Amino acid sequence: MKKVLAGIIAIMGCFIEAKAVDANTVEIVFNGSTATVTVADNIKSYVTVNSGTSSHVNLVQAATFAGVDATASNSNGEIIYKLSGTSTDGEFYVEGSFKCIVQLNGVTLTNPSGPAINIQNGKRIKLSALSGTTNTLTDGANDTYNGCFHCKGHTEFQGKGTLNVYGNSKHAVYSKEYIEIKNLTLNVKSAVKDGIHCKQYFLMKSGTVNIAGAQDDGIQVELDGTTATTGTGYGYDDEDTGNFYMEAGTLTITSPGSYCIKADGSITYDGGTRNFDTTNTLTDALTAGIDATTLLTTGTEAVYDLNGRQMTEGNNLPKGIYIIKHNGASRKIFVK
Repeated sequence: MKKVLAGIIAIMGCFIEAKAVDANTVEIVFNGSTATVTVADNIKSYVTVNSGTSSHVNLVQAATFAGVDATASNSNGEIIYKLSGTSTDGEFYVEGSFKCIVQLNGVTLTNPSGPAINIQNGKRIKLSALSGTTNTLTDGANDTYNGCFHCKGHTEFQGKGTLNVYGNSKHAVYSKEYIEIKNLTLNVKSAVKDGIHCKQYFLMKSGTVNIAGAQDDGIQVELDGTTATTGTGYGYDDEDTGNFYMEAGTLTITSPGSYCIKADGSITYDGGTRNFDTTNTLTDALTAGIDATTLLTTGTEAVYDLNGRQMTEGNNLPKGIYIIKHNGASRKIFVK
């Protein structure tokens, strides 16, 4: 009877087997060219499986999702996507409009034609390498996307496991908004471009990050908009500065093709262990958020706005982003 039921469900294109999973959880188990996708009963109405039993898993989280009952292990009531197993031709793709959690539970995933993990969700994504697990992501040589791990929103890496990433197209790890790292071990094994590339800001709270084989920058942080802003919420919430922060942990960057760290804003070290050449860094801002009345004039040859118009130096500059020619080099600054 169980085999018949499993066969019927597979034909329907939703799951391979009927089994219970934890509430609020979608469990994905990769096995070669197939994947088992099991959705907990309490969230079945919120998750659509478009990929059937294919190893290229395609999930859509409903735009009407407003959270589920919180539990002790999921205090925010978010949907959890839990990945395990192995595929040499697979992918995890999910789109949605609400915060969610992606748990890596010993998954080895290679996608020859795109990102191994592709999260098309502009909200906060928690990616957790579960304790004691080793997880490996590899992409193919296809430059139509930005990373082997590609996230449209802001990514908080966490957990006490290990994540290895091979970037064969562009960046190994890409987040369209900020990246925060806590506890986990993240090993970037190779990258055609940057090892880690993000916008808004990068914050390392703890953990271990090893970057090797990056053909461009080890870590690059871009300003997301045209004007640097600092949020009023807790910590770094809603900040868009292009800044790099390191509070603790161990960061190792080995022989990048360009800079160890490149940031549109400033680079700040408050603690931790830095195993890289800290002089091999570049900040496009000469100073981070300088006041218009203290704009550097020594060595400054000219100041331009982003439309190429030459500006008057000193306290006549309104708040915004400018290009300054300073000692023969052109750099971005932002005036607060």
